[in-house]
Amino acid sequence: MALDVRKDILWRIYLVYLFVFLLSGFVVARVVKIQIGEGAFWKQRANELTIHYASIEALRGNIFDVNEQLLATSLPYYDVAVDLNSEAITDDIFDANVDSLSLCISNLFADKTKSVYKRELINVRALGDRYYSLHENVSYQDLQKLKRFPLFRKGRFKGGLICTQKGKRELPFKFLASRTIGYYRENAKPVGLEGAFNQQLTGIGGKRLVRKIAGGVEMPVNEENEIDPQDGCDIVSTLDINIQDVAENALYQQLKKHQAGWGCVVLMEVKTGEVRAIANLSRIDTATYNENYNYAIGQSTEPGSTFKLVSLMAGMEDGKFDLKDTINTGNGKWKLLNQEVKDAHEGGLGKLTVKQVFEHSSNVGTAKLIYKYYAKSSQRFIDRLYKMGINLNPELDIAGSGSPDVKSTKDKRWSGVSLPWMSFGYELRLTPLQILTFYNAVANDGVMMKPRFVREVRKQGKAIKEFQSEVIHPHIASASTIKKAQEMMEGVVLEGTATNLKNADYKIAGKTGTAQIAKSGGGYGQDSKSTTYQASFVGYFPADNPKYSCIVVVNAPSEGVYYGNAVAGPIFKEISDKVYSSLSDIHSEVNEIQNLDTRIPVIKNGSRKDIETVCRNLNISANTSSSSAEYVNVSVRKDSCAVFKDNNINQSLTNRVMPNVLGMGLKDALYLLENAGFRVKIIGKGAITKQSISAGTKFSKGTELILELS
Repeated sequence: MALDVRKDILWRIYLVYLFVFLLSGFVVARVVKIQIGEGAFWKQRANELTIHYASIEALRGNIFDVNEQLLATSLPYYDVAVDLNSEAITDDIFDANVDSLSLCISNLFADKTKSVYKRELINVRALGDRYYSLHENVSYQDLQKLKRFPLFRKGRFKGGLICTQKGKRELPFKFLASRTIGYYRENAKPVGLEGAFNQQLTGIGGKRLVRKIAGGVEMPVNEENEIDPQDGCDIVSTLDINIQDVAENALYQQLKKHQAGWGCVVLMEVKTGEVRAIANLSRIDTATYNENYNYAIGQSTEPGSTFKLVSLMAGMEDGKFDLKDTINTGNGKWKLLNQEVKDAHEGGLGKLTVKQVFEHSSNVGTAKLIYKYYAKSSQRFIDRLYKMGINLNPELDIAGSGSPDVKSTKDKRWSGVSLPWMSFGYELRLTPLQILTFYNAVANDGVMMKPRFVREVRKQGKAIKEFQSEVIHPHIASASTIKKAQEMMEGVVLEGTATNLKNADYKIAGKTGTAQIAKSGGGYGQDSKSTTYQASFVGYFPADNPKYSCIVVVNAPSEGVYYGNAVAGPIFKEISDKVYSSLSDIHSEVNEIQNLDTRIPVIKNGSRKDIETVCRNLNISANTSSSSAEYVNVSVRKDSCAVFKDNNINQSLTNRVMPNVLGMGLKDALYLLENAGFRVKIIGKGAITKQSISAGTKFSKGTELILELS
């Protein structure tokens, strides 16, 4: 029995040894097969998993304004790493450089001490790491410094420095026109020029061979790229950043003053349709407004009184009435069916001509005129509106344009009061830019231009695509109707609701608008306290030679003032004043000596102290009470008295804004301008009569300025 047990145990041991022997033989055979027979395959497979081509992002193209100033650019930044275990870095080389290298890195980034950097570098080498992240988002200037540091100056393989380039989008003027400049993001709607021209701006990415190492880090295999990226194209926009600055500041100040919900401004060149400025600000809190939506092109609202121009032009174009025809507005109230039309003027204005109806913005007068002549043929009125192009919605350079909603009599929403209410801007919806496009056509003698935001696409400084001005309606109305419309618009400023915009230097033509905003339920408030308003002003300047058209819309002013002339008008006036001052080609020459009293010498503008000395020594009386500035402008009254007036030249130069130096002597002007950083070139002699950079333009040090004297 005991013998059988021993045999059984021995037999089991034998089987175990046999299994182990066979298993070992199988493993050895498998290893030999993998090493010899399949070695090449598995090495290739390992490389496929660890070595691959990674994409290199191309630098995104720039966006410029119309004067070549940068609105958006991609600055190159670098993620910097080191390979301190490169075969070329021996212990002797590392030990000789690590101390000074640590000091240089610490001084450059100022985030860790020299001793901390030295300890980290020693530990990285001791652990055998081939990729140690040194710093992210390193600027190009700092990268050049890094490349001159001890050890790193030996190059990629001998020095171990690894650099990966990436682009970071920057807006040099920060929030100015930021919504129109826009952005492009994956899985989001494109916004502004960045979104609309993403394909051209993006460029073509490159390729680089990288190896995936511990921690999922990708380390470049070669120093050079396999395929270099091709940077994106540049976009030249129609915006003028100097006018944009004026528009946004004027809008912001007025929105803040009236604690309004949002506001927008668009300034367009009359002849070309090029948009020079487009500002959109919405309220964040009592003192903060941001550009987070493009109201000017995307917000369709009831325009209110600014639509009266369209309605009255339709009636005149159809021969229904003329400027001198009259309508009785009574006490300023007119009830039709279950709706009452009211005028803002308490007690009414009685009998008015068509021109006066427009100038005084009479809702009753407009509604009565349109209802009188179109009540039995309402569709004819709508057809005339369509023929004048008010419902056109051309495809813009940027996305997001709201669709015009000017309903016809076939629309299910049409009612018995739709015709009169539409006549003064209700029961229809238009964006501010659509309204401006129509008014711009009136300024342009009836030619409707497509609003344009881009001039050209450039590749390496050369234009590869140019965008021309585009006419979208050659004649919105007859020449006689256009002239009457222009006359009515000038009358608004001279004698109507916008006399606060009148000035002696140039004429403004336009129309005020004050619209009630419908509540969510579709109705309006019953009094001014419960009603929300939208104030607007749209027009052009100079009225006798239109250069620019402009619309201002202010939504929900909440400080008790809501009329268009008081809320939107001042914004228009501030913008037009500053833009007009830069239109040197239409200003009269400064040296109109015929208006001066020739019994005393011509006095140039300049140093107050010097001019006072000259006047005193020549016995010329001087009125200096209205000025205390260091530099003054001088005019001579009929009684031969020299009158001093501040010219604020020092303030302009401090703010990096080009001053008006016309009429100044060269000595004073040269002293001030060269100290401000201008490179001044001089033509002629005498007083300054022309300057190559218009007053109000932003400048930087080193800018060339040409002064013409006569």
